[in-house]
Amino acid sequence: MKHKAKIGGLFCLLLAVLAISLSSCHGDYTPKPKAYPRVVFPERQYEMYDPKDCPFKFEKPVYANVTNDTIFFGQKIMSIDCWLNVNFPSLNGVINLTYKEINDTMKLERLIEDAHKLSFKHTTKADYIDEIRIQNDHGVGGLLYDVGGNAASNVQFFLTDSTRHFLRGALYFNSEPNTDSMAPVVTFVKEDMKRMLKTFQWK
Repeated sequence: MKHKAKIGGLFCLLLAVLAISLSSCHGDYTPKPKAYPRVVFPERQYEMYDPKDCPFKFEKPVYANVTNDTIFFGQKIMSIDCWLNVNFPSLNGVINLTYKEINDTMKLERLIEDAHKLSFKHTTKADYIDEIRIQNDHGVGGLLYDVGGNAASNVQFFLTDSTRHFLRGALYFNSEPNTDSMAPVVTFVKEDMKRMLKTFQWK
């Protein structure tokens, strides 16, 4: 009988301790804010990129390398002259550049319309899309699309001389779109893109 009473007393004590623990947890508990890995940004430094077989040149960061683009909308293609990737290995990002010559079958109006449609494909996940006119000191004009929110590409643009040359660019990162975690990286690369657009020249 005493043995049963002893077990009963211990059981009651255990329940009391558990109840106190649970009530104290609910009282002062504050969830930790979501943390993201710290990104170490490279020191900004630029060099002229002047591909001999392409009708343009521009300044790019020394921490970016350029390769020929062999993928178009997920499909492998033959390497096309002046379809380039400006790769940012340390930031896991890339600027896709596609060049087209304006002619009777590839008119400027069609190229601009295609660029506009491709940029606005991201409106379903975008918080906003700002259109910013581009005009640099080398006579290069165009339009930049600044896309806010969890879009696949936060920055897209096109450049043209209106008569012969047309270049479209889009910034992508090899990670799941997330505004909060990617904002510092997107902001950093945007500055490099501004330098590229400012120094871009047709040859």
